[in-house]
Amino acid sequence: MQAVKITEHGDTDVIEYGEYPDPEVDRDEVLVDIKAAALNHLDVWTRRGLPTLDLEMPHIPGSDGAGVVVETGEDVTRFEEGDHVAVSAGVGDLRMDDPTLDPNFHIIGEHVPGVHSEYTAISEDNLIPVPEHVDWEVAGSSALVFQTAWRMLIDRADLEAGEKVLVLGASGGVGHAALQIADYAGAEVYATGSTEEKLEYAKEHGADYVCNYEEENFAKWVRSETDGAGVDVVVEHVGAPTWQDSIKSLAKGGRLVTCGGTGGGNPETDIPRIFWNQLEIIGSTMATPEQVDDVMELIWDGTFEPAIRDVLPMSETPQAHEMLEDREGFGKVVVRPDSELE
Repeated sequence: MQAVKITEHGDTDVIEYGEYPDPEVDRDEVLVDIKAAALNHLDVWTRRGLPTLDLEMPHIPGSDGAGVVVETGEDVTRFEEGDHVAVSAGVGDLRMDDPTLDPNFHIIGEHVPGVHSEYTAISEDNLIPVPEHVDWEVAGSSALVFQTAWRMLIDRADLEAGEKVLVLGASGGVGHAALQIADYAGAEVYATGSTEEKLEYAKEHGADYVCNYEEENFAKWVRSETDGAGVDVVVEHVGAPTWQDSIKSLAKGGRLVTCGGTGGGNPETDIPRIFWNQLEIIGSTMATPEQVDDVMELIWDGTFEPAIRDVLPMSETPQAHEMLEDREGFGKVVVRPDSELE
């Protein structure tokens, strides 16, 4: 089969698209003919390399994908040949109430081989049924960011209707999902972006107030818009460049919930402001299977709309990585096996 491969950690020149051994299907696994897959910033970090990553090379990246079941292992009970499925990339002990807290929790595409290939063999526990009316680009680009944003806001931050929420980078993957979820939950939504086009998108998808962070300080803007009070929740996924202003944006008793640090993972922080204003700093990673099911149903029925900025052949994955790094456009970059586009 053909697959995207990282041959070593580094820049986009370490990405190849070419022959790779066909996957073997284990007893509890499903062989999926991948029709569409999406990139996340996680793919960029995996390519660059992280201190905690020790990968066997070449490594297939990719935590988002969808396709058709073509074979099932003998112990598989949930799926059969011809079913449409999408990947949910978090792997934890399902006997636990919250598998994301499993000490051995890991993510397909980051810690183990991913799904940016013509075929993938994957545990049935990591597959989500997809209604046949759903487009492949939607099915293959939704699960990671929407489950992440859903857990952040609905579970970890315990968002209530009427609260004020600030979503940073509202045109990005997690950002555009959080924007829609916050609006769905009945929050008053504040959003940041770097261009008028991105801000217009944010307003069309749930933002009540928008700020161009290239032109003004968003913490000062939040204080101005809220008569000095601040917001109840900040959705943080940028890290070092925004951390201090995110904390400054919070009202007394506010909650900052974070799922990553794409701009840097070791920011300076204002401890006196945290304890004096009794702020909560909340971490969040992926979602439980039940949370995944809840949010994906709202995608399948059209309540939430994944934004897709471009669809490329898998052979152009280096360009897709560059689009993420350059922060071009808004929404997800989708790649499809070259054979699907012939």
